[in-house]
Amino acid sequence: MKKNSRPVIHRELRCGAVTVLYVRDAATGKLGLWLVPAKLRHKIVARRRYFSGVEIEGIGPLLGGAPGLPAWEVDSLVQVKARGDGEPAGFAQGRTLRNSPTVDQLRFASQRVRRARGGVQVRTTFKHADHGWRAHHNLSWTKDASWLESSVTVENCGTVPVTVEQLASFSLGGITCFAADDAPGRLQLHRFRGAWSTEGRLESRAFEDLLLEPSWSGYGVRCERFGAVGGLPTNGFFPCAAIEDTAAGVTWGAQIVHPGSWQLEVYRRNDLAAFSGGLADREFGHWFKTLQTGESFTSPMAWIACVQGGIEECCAALTAAQAAPLGKLPKSERDLPVLFNEWTTSWGNPNHDNMTALAESLRGSGIKYLVMDSGWYKPAGGTWDSAQGEWIPNAAMYPQGLRATADAIRARGLVPGIWFEMEVIGSASPLFHRHELLLHRDGQPITAGPRRFLDLRKPEVIEHLAERVIGTLKAGNFGYIKVDYNENIGIGADGAESPGEALRQHLEGVVAFFKRLRAEIPHLLIENCSSGGHRLEPTMIGLTAMSSFSDAHECPEIPIIAANLHRLMQPAQSQVWAVLRHFADLRRTLYLLAGGFLGRLCLSGDFATLRPEQRALVAAAIALYERAVPIIRAGRSYRHGPEVLAYRHAEGWQAVVRVGENDKQALVVAHTFAKPGVTTIKVPLRNGQWRVTGSLVERSSALKLTAGKLSWQPKGEWAAAVALLER
Repeated sequence: MKKNSRPVIHRELRCGAVTVLYVRDAATGKLGLWLVPAKLRHKIVARRRYFSGVEIEGIGPLLGGAPGLPAWEVDSLVQVKARGDGEPAGFAQGRTLRNSPTVDQLRFASQRVRRARGGVQVRTTFKHADHGWRAHHNLSWTKDASWLESSVTVENCGTVPVTVEQLASFSLGGITCFAADDAPGRLQLHRFRGAWSTEGRLESRAFEDLLLEPSWSGYGVRCERFGAVGGLPTNGFFPCAAIEDTAAGVTWGAQIVHPGSWQLEVYRRNDLAAFSGGLADREFGHWFKTLQTGESFTSPMAWIACVQGGIEECCAALTAAQAAPLGKLPKSERDLPVLFNEWTTSWGNPNHDNMTALAESLRGSGIKYLVMDSGWYKPAGGTWDSAQGEWIPNAAMYPQGLRATADAIRARGLVPGIWFEMEVIGSASPLFHRHELLLHRDGQPITAGPRRFLDLRKPEVIEHLAERVIGTLKAGNFGYIKVDYNENIGIGADGAESPGEALRQHLEGVVAFFKRLRAEIPHLLIENCSSGGHRLEPTMIGLTAMSSFSDAHECPEIPIIAANLHRLMQPAQSQVWAVLRHFADLRRTLYLLAGGFLGRLCLSGDFATLRPEQRALVAAAIALYERAVPIIRAGRSYRHGPEVLAYRHAEGWQAVVRVGENDKQALVVAHTFAKPGVTTIKVPLRNGQWRVTGSLVERSSALKLTAGKLSWQPKGEWAAAVALLER
């Protein structure tokens, strides 16, 4: 009897640097999906077939002559749970719906491979043994892409309705196929936590820390299920995670493309782990959907990747998928122009006079957009955060209407922008009590603080927004809209078979309205904001020109958060605050300006009253930023420095090196925090001879190139330096 075994390969495909393996289980007939780096395909090992040890020998009489308990099996590439098929066993209920009896009922039917333009599309079809409905797994790869796209379509071609309670967009098995056993001590889960003003924090945990080590017999399910619930898809976690085999030097990653409730799962019962994710299921996100005969439903898209390297290489492979929508933006975005948002200037009190005066102070500064933030619509004596809904400008603040203010801004060489929180109704608005326009749960309007939520499934709501939002933008000749979204709907709403499905349908309406904005005003730039970074998810990022990276306006943790987001989105779309205060010293001013180089530079604050030396520093920063744009727009980022534990009380230092796509230019952005611990910071550079062609640094500091490193001698805490380099 063979002690070891290898997977049965049903089909093998080469997709660039990745080899795709469809693996067949001879005993169960299940078909699994494995990804490996093409260069390491030959290192897939023969596996032990059975668990071993004294505990297994001790239960020999219970095995009935069987040689042992299987140490591995193929995990199905389709993970779906249909009502009526029973529940998963192994202490799974409440923790996961993966590998339910529905998966056992699916029989492989066919697989179609289509090659076109150097890419590959695979459609793998399964049929339910009892009820005849089908599940189609869709996998595609575009030539030269560093990622693959995965989704699943459920098609009810049976004779009775089918209710789907869980549907994963992807499921990867074979983790880790490079170890013959359960790979103790070598598997890590990387994920990214998100909270208001603390976005994108990387968390790396050993499988053992998360109780993902298999049991002695492989019986009890081990599962780590996590995600976000509601309309804020990065509230808790970002929809991106990865698993690293630290011994093999291989990382598997995935990102869910969905603006609502989602989940990711790491699952294990034996030597091999599986990784899946998609819509938040019935247990996690209160979602299920019923399909009548002839109906079908496709899961949200997932991007998946497998790289030779660690989490940084995996994130680079996944974020590359976000570059395509950049080519569809107005040509003006090619230069990533600097903008000014007056939020921290008026703090919710913009009016014609102060906007005109601000525009005059910005004339000739190199800033292109001037964005009028919240408050322009508030009633007399009211507040900005309770009056959303009707979007009628305050007549006392704008006696000649918004168009006069927009014209005054344009007359000073700037493009006017305006703020909306268009999906909600504030408590001071008469629409707050128009229940027929609102989302309900359990028969009552969903209310969070001073906000209720419009139901974007309703045509009358869409037409109201078209009139008040699109109409205002057109009438005012605005070229920029900041769309904010400052509360969470929660588990969902009434009006569909489940709260989660109602939420999904509502968010379909939100996406459709964003697309309508772009279609009706092609030159319009749209900013994606949700209390800063609560919507930093590929769908919303792809619909907009840029996204507010955070609501960290003047905080010392700004460069930490901005650097985090290089792993999760394109810096060209990450709008970073740099708030200028006339009372600030030059060190603080430089610290905040430098943080803006980690994405899109967005100025705010006291521009009109800056001291002459501050103005000179801002002018120098804008000039250097304009030269750095090609590197910010396209390149690869590398972070250096000790990890920061407490963001609000940051200690140490950080340097981000971004190398341009031509590998001939680089941008270095460095910061010290409290107790930097070093007097000289040495930042490694990629191989080659470099020279500094521009910099932003305190006069008393020194920048030098020595032995392939950029050396910086900061003068103490809370200092910053920016350097532009060429080979």
